[in-house]
This record gives sequence, structure tokens and C-alpha cells, in this order.
Amino acid sequence: MSGDEPDIVVRQEGVHGIATSEYAAALRERLPEYDVRLARTPAEERELIPYARVVAGKTIDEDLLDRAENLELLACSFAGYGHLPMDAIEGHGVSVTTASGVHGPNIAEDVLGHLLTLTRRHHEGWRRQQNREWRAYPTREFAGSTVTVAGLGALGSAVVERLQGFDVDTIGIRHSPEKGGPTDEVVGPDRLHEALARTDHLVLTVPLTDETEGMIGEAEFTTLPPDATIVNVARGPVVDTTALVSAVRSNDIGGAALDVTDPEPLPEDHPLWGFENVLITPHNAGNTPKYYERLADILAENLRRVADTGEYNGLKNQVA
Repeated sequence: MSGDEPDIVVRQEGVHGIATSEYAAALRERLPEYDVRLARTPAEERELIPYARVVAGKTIDEDLLDRAENLELLACSFAGYGHLPMDAIEGHGVSVTTASGVHGPNIAEDVLGHLLTLTRRHHEGWRRQQNREWRAYPTREFAGSTVTVAGLGALGSAVVERLQGFDVDTIGIRHSPEKGGPTDEVVGPDRLHEALARTDHLVLTVPLTDETEGMIGEAEFTTLPPDATIVNVARGPVVDTTALVSAVRSNDIGGAALDVTDPEPLPEDHPLWGFENVLITPHNAGNTPKYYERLADILAENLRRVADTGEYNGLKNQVA
């Protein structure tokens, strides 16, 4: 197309502090045959979206949907889609894809860093360095331990892949255990406590649903061995915060690494800040300079499928 009739409109919505212009540039590189436009202002969006067959961005409101007469695909730049007006989108006959898997490599690296830090107690070494204190401290070995990963989607699978070579046993927990997975063993939620009783390190990568909210609470902390550690890169409400604070205070767990919390942001006066064996990062595990590169790969692959089939169906990460 030419003139004021773009094929793809990229909304001006930065992710992880990365300018959306980088997304548009990555798409132009991969899809030179398409007219890719970056809508830098709301006025530009209203002007361009009526022509676009694809809109790329975090979301789209119903006003823009009504204007998007030619829209075939919303390429959501988030892995989740609970924030989208799905009824309205489907009512307009628009397909939806997500960014599922884009965060896998970097969040998995974050998880590995936390697991090794908690095991080798690098955070204690850092504190002693700050005090210029040359005094040894006890540590554990990661090899030979059992790592349980709750959630075996793209993120959980990326974590398990990076555990290869560390000589650990792995247990996967997923809603449909009959699907199997990359772990040594896969169990369903009904066997959660059986798995936790054998767990040295628990990694949470599940989506937040009615089923997973409060998944790890008082009973689960009681089942975990008292020296077990927990890493949460899922969503804060997957863990009962009150139960977590109680477990740490009572030495019922060995430590925790939290990239997500409930509430979030974590208030300055919250007790979780004060524990030496609790590591907190500000929902930062998803941060990567390669975010838009990977996102552009997904959209480019999907548009190649559309070119081959003539249909906006059977696309990677399609949810509608």
C-alpha cells in the first residue's frame, strides 16, 4: 500500500522502557513488503487505524475498534490478554495473538540467578562485602537438589531448559499433566503437596487464574521442607503474602526471591523488605533489550502464514 493506507500500525506504547520506534523498525526489517507506520499521537492513531489490517500494541479500546474497518489482527505486545476487551474484539471479527514466549530467555536467566544466589548465599557475601567483613559463611550445593516448576508453559519450559547441566531433578506441575513436559516428572494440581514435600527449590511461572490465586499459602509452606526456597516470577497473588511473611519469620522456609509481590508495588513499610533471606526485584525479570526483536519475529512469522493460507487462523500464540 501507499499514501495514507498502512498495512500495520504500531501503537505508541513502550514496554520495559524501550521506545516503540524500535518495534516499528524491527518489523520494517523483517517485513519490507509491508507498510509499517508508528502512530506517535492519538490523532495519528485515529487517522491511520481505519486503513490497517494489523494493529500492534498492548491493547485497543472500543472507540478505535469501531474505526478499524479493515482490521484483521491485533498483535498484543503482552503475554497475557486478560486486559483486552475480548468480547468487543471478537464481535468485530478480529483475531488476537499474544507475546507468549518473548520473556522466556531473560526471565529464565533471572530464575537461575536467584536459585544460585539463594543456594550459594551470594546476598550474604554482598552484605559482608559492604561491611568490609572477611568472614566465611555456610552455603549449600545446587547439584543434587530437586527443583519444582509450577507452570510448564513457554516460561516454565525455558526455566527447565536452562536447568539442564546442573545435575538437578525436576518436577513439573501443570493443569493437564497428561500433556507431559520437559521435567523429569509431571504432576497435576491434585498432587501439589506430594511434589512440595520433595522440593528443595520451588519456581512459580503459572498464569494468575482463579485456580492459581493463593496457590501457595499456609498449608503449602507447612508442606515445603524448612530449608526450601521459593522463586516467584509469575504474579504476586499466586502466593499468599501473609502466609509467606509468617513462614519466613518462623524459619519455615529457607528463603524467597520475588520479582512480583502482592500488593505491587510493595509499600515501603512492608515487612518483606526487612528479611535478609528475601530477595526483591521490582517486576524487572521481563526486562530485556531484545523484547521487540522477539516480538517482531512472532508477527513476521504469523504474517507469512497468512500470506500462505490467506487466513488469519492457525497463528502462533493465537487466542482468538
